[in-house]
Amino acid sequence: MQKLKYLTSILLVCASLMIFFDNSSAQNSEYPDPVKNSDSRLMLSGDWVPHDTHNIAFDKLPKVPSEHSIASDVRYAWGTKVHQHSYLVYYDNRYWAMWSDGPGLPREGVSAEKHRDVVPGHDRPGQLVSFSTSKDGENWSEPKDLAGPPDTGFGWIARGFWVRNGKLLALVTRYNAPGYRGKGLQLHAYEMVKSTKECKCYDWKHLGVVADNAMNNFPPKKLPSGEWLTSRRDSVGNVHMLVGGTESFDQWESFSVIDYQDEDLHAEEPYWWVLPDGENLVSLYRDNKGSGYLFRAFSTDNGRTWSDPVRTNFPDARSKFNGVRLPDGRYVLVSNANPDDRDPLTIAISDDGLVFDKMGYLVGGRHVDYPHVIEHNGHIYVTFAGAKQTVEVLKIDISDLDNLDMPPKEELIKK
Repeated sequence: MQKLKYLTSILLVCASLMIFFDNSSAQNSEYPDPVKNSDSRLMLSGDWVPHDTHNIAFDKLPKVPSEHSIASDVRYAWGTKVHQHSYLVYYDNRYWAMWSDGPGLPREGVSAEKHRDVVPGHDRPGQLVSFSTSKDGENWSEPKDLAGPPDTGFGWIARGFWVRNGKLLALVTRYNAPGYRGKGLQLHAYEMVKSTKECKCYDWKHLGVVADNAMNNFPPKKLPSGEWLTSRRDSVGNVHMLVGGTESFDQWESFSVIDYQDEDLHAEEPYWWVLPDGENLVSLYRDNKGSGYLFRAFSTDNGRTWSDPVRTNFPDARSKFNGVRLPDGRYVLVSNANPDDRDPLTIAISDDGLVFDKMGYLVGGRHVDYPHVIEHNGHIYVTFAGAKQTVEVLKIDISDLDNLDMPPKEELIKK
């Protein structure tokens, strides 16, 4: 009898160990890895995260303190003007903002006053690119034209600042309006030139075409190899990666990533960063097919080839998103995480650029979208558009992210 109890105890211990190791294996197999587990869907995790991340009550996320400013505002035009695609950079001891500044098309049946909060029709012919500067990231100069008028029937899209060989370049894409598809798509570069020391004025010189049949999403960043990498969408929306830019601003190799008409994903507006190992890359994709989640892919050869994009569990409203790696090694991702609406803008935090375990509320209660993020001097700066009629900037103290405590899951589930 005693021997039977002893054997039973051993069997129970063994069973417990098997369950423990099975669970550990399951958790390990779920965690993403660019080489060993590129098919993982895990991107948002924590005790506060519901099984279905679409059930997060995004308006109840912990609020992240920030200082708010407006660089430009055309809401006075009642839907006949548009501001969108804003970007930031810190260069020459000042902050620079650029954005698409175009004609708007008032929505039918929307009164002029209500158009302050309603997105006008956009991506029209004649769209310009404007820029502004600031010494503190809060008080902005009067906007000025950057690229001049586009060709008849075309428009310009702001595509971000590129600091290359110590010089500030502004990237703009020419598109055959309305919309971005069609012949004539080209990515152009302009170089900033100072007028005089006394004037401290700034002008822009056209350098030429960076790439034909191309629209990037964010400006090039350095690869571990020392080359530059930026995304490229062609005239039918297919996604490629451009690698090069070292010998000249217009010398690139293009590598195909995914066709827009892929059966699982209508990929748009990709963003990428280097992982902590300093070798491998991860890219994220908006899904215009309407899954309500971000897709993720990996590259282990400096952007030449990529794994098949996999739908993650990170929610998304089919909007542009952006992030940055902080000096302490953490990654932040700013996006419209609410799959139902471009409201609010949220900020998610990750230690490794793979799985995010915190998420905070930045701004909302209205249509806010298309963020771009930079880090400078202990702060994060986020520019975004309000109803595609304002260029707004949030200044966030990075130390405030350390105090972001996630409430219990029960408090963050939609009722």
